[in-house]
Amino acid sequence: MHGEFKVPGGKLVAVDLVVDDDRLARVRLSGDFFLEPDDALEVIDRALTGVPASTPTGELTRVVTEALEEAERTGALAGPVAMVGFDARAVAVAVRRAVGLATTWQDHTIEVLRPGPLPPRTLAALDQVLTEELAEGMRGPTLRFWEWDERAVFIGSFQSYRNEIDDDGVAAHDVTVVRRISGGGAMFMEAGNCVTFSLVVPASLVDGMSFEQSYAFLDAWVLGALAELGVEARFAGMNDVASPAGKIAGSAQKRLAGGAVLHHMTMAYDIDADKMLQVLRIGREKMSDKGTRSANKRVDPLRSQTGMAREDVIDSFARYFADHHRTKDSALLPEELERAEHLVRTKFDTEAWIHRVP
Repeated sequence: MHGEFKVPGGKLVAVDLVVDDDRLARVRLSGDFFLEPDDALEVIDRALTGVPASTPTGELTRVVTEALEEAERTGALAGPVAMVGFDARAVAVAVRRAVGLATTWQDHTIEVLRPGPLPPRTLAALDQVLTEELAEGMRGPTLRFWEWDERAVFIGSFQSYRNEIDDDGVAAHDVTVVRRISGGGAMFMEAGNCVTFSLVVPASLVDGMSFEQSYAFLDAWVLGALAELGVEARFAGMNDVASPAGKIAGSAQKRLAGGAVLHHMTMAYDIDADKMLQVLRIGREKMSDKGTRSANKRVDPLRSQTGMAREDVIDSFARYFADHHRTKDSALLPEELERAEHLVRTKFDTEAWIHRVP
């Protein structure tokens, strides 16, 4: 069995092994990393030999780390250990990939969904439906681009309604308030003012990664797509993407016990900041020092930095993803929309859910 892991910004780690009686055997670590002293490589191979094949990433990381520390402490090595371009966790991920418990993008075909405009609460319900379907084995991984015609604000699963939402602003601008199943912050969404997508993938794709690492991993393609459009972007904090001109996007996640990960991102295309601040209470505090008091002020990083129509931006993002991952065009099934509408009636459109954190 062979597994590889390319450390983001680092080196390639490869592991070759066999599984004998459900345990790792004949383990051989290799790669273009740097490791000192030379005999540390043998210490890692020996430490992994005999370990149960189902050992989680965290435990494999501990096994490698403790073996190197013990060899260094007892003088079994020619000198102190230096791992450059990789670490014990990278070795653990490569092992998990070798035994088939962790996967790469190349192991999956992503179904791309562009179903057209849907009501805001249906959009949120579909996040739950498609994530549960992946966990249940009813559908494969998906990338779904959102479209909507109504004015809405999406709040995170754990946000306080009254701390975030100004009911007077909601009524004045006919805004639908939606609570989504993932955490994170509020999103003010008028038709055509944002670019939003949901990515549903198996947990094996982010096996061994912390939440912070999985955000960067699942959003790496976004930075590439932005660069292709001439936008210089970088990760900012755990779940934001920013450019020299300021924040562009924010992401959120939800992981289900059945082994599915929901990851979605909203990118600002052309937002009416004055209207947003009338609807979102917290937004006023966040934006108070950013010169957004004028009613004519826009938050428009994608429009101003690309000079492209929103639909063209989305088309470019879809092409970039398809160029770098195995994809196929797909569509929502009637029964999936029916399941989503049932969730809207029984959950997303209920006061109990919308105000679950008062």
